Amino acid sequence: MIAAETLLVPLMNAFLWFDDGLQSYLQAQGWHEVTRSQSMVMANVVVGVSKPSDIARNLGLSRQSVHTTIMQMAKLGMVELNHDPEDGRAWVVTVSEKGRAMGRDADDAIAALTAELRRRIGSRNVDNLIKAFREDWGPAPVIWPMPLPKGAWLY
Repeated sequence: MIAAETLLVPLMNAFLWFDDGLQSYLQAQGWHEVTRSQSMVMANVVVGVSKPSDIARNLGLSRQSVHTTIMQMAKLGMVELNHDPEDGRAWVVTVSEKGRAMGRDADDAIAALTAELRRRIGSRNVDNLIKAFREDWGPAPVIWPMPLPKGAWLY
């Protein structure tokens, strides 16, 4: 068994399932198409990450790429870009009124997707996922205590 199949790939597939469902729901409600990059930027902004450089760091993207995405979002009316009151050279991103309205529909989409997931895999499994993801996992390991033998997997 490939180690990535034990958790990493299913986690990514689960994220993609939710994001695809979210985008489909929003389009069904009459919203324009939102790219995955725009969705990821918005997810950062709504939890309080407002500086483009911090968003770029969180997403592992270049500042230029995030800036381009934010400018697209501003042109679509999803966000507003303003000078940082604490640092006149920096910018902060905030959700616009249109973005908040889209966010209300996104909340409805997440509720519908969660209900569908409960139907498909069972409420207990969904509750266990939520519980596990809310736990404090601590920082990602960056220093391993000893080298692992080639071909050994962590389970």
